[in-house]
Amino acid sequence: MCKNVFNTKPELLINTFISEMVAQFRQSAQQKASSSSSEQQVSKPGEVPCDVCTGTKLKALKSCLVCLVSYCETHLEPHLTMSGLKRHQLIDPVENLEGRMCTKHDKPLELFCKTDQTCVCMLCTVLDHKTHDVVPLKEEYEEKKAELGKTEAEIQQMIKERQQRIQNFKRRVNSSRKNAESEIAEGVQAFTALIEFIQRGLNYLIDTIQEKQKAIEKQAQAFIKELEQEVSELMKRSTELQSRVEA
Repeated sequence: MCKNVFNTKPELLINTFISEMVAQFRQSAQQKASSSSSEQQVSKPGEVPCDVCTGTKLKALKSCLVCLVSYCETHLEPHLTMSGLKRHQLIDPVENLEGRMCTKHDKPLELFCKTDQTCVCMLCTVLDHKTHDVVPLKEEYEEKKAELGKTEAEIQQMIKERQQRIQNFKRRVNSSRKNAESEIAEGVQAFTALIEFIQRGLNYLIDTIQEKQKAIEKQAQAFIKELEQEVSELMKRSTELQSRVEA
């Protein structure tokens, strides 16, 4: 500014006023960036992350079909403010943006050909699919979504019905098990009583036979004893008769 010429290197001093301004500016910028990051959500599993963020990936708010990049709130700002980028087509954040571009015409796949059941771009509709039934991709998406929702409801109903049938079968099995246990208990009780009755009858039969046998043996012993006495007397008489014959 002063155009002064120094033949030797002067001893430079720090401009404290500007230094303090720079420090305050840096602090303010860091606080603003920190506040902006804290307000935005960090990308979670299943969410589309910002392709520009380095380090911690923030949640993307929009995807650009021209840039084929997804942007968080901070990095999306140029597309909302710069005239050249405002013409870019922004959509809700999606992954695999390159897979959503027509490989033949390098245009976004915004339409759906019902005839060929495939996604197409605007140029495809006037070239390869000119006479085909073509609808906006969003319309087809909503229709498919409704169909899937209906199918899902039917599947859930089928699951519910089968779960109810499973519960019914389980209740029947439990009831059958309880009935079986009750019948077994009654059968055991009945057979136990029958076995006790048979055992008592068997014991009575054995006692009766044994008593009868004892009576027979007692009677036989009496007869034997009486016969033995008769035999003894006869032998005595025989001996006496022999003595008389010899005399």
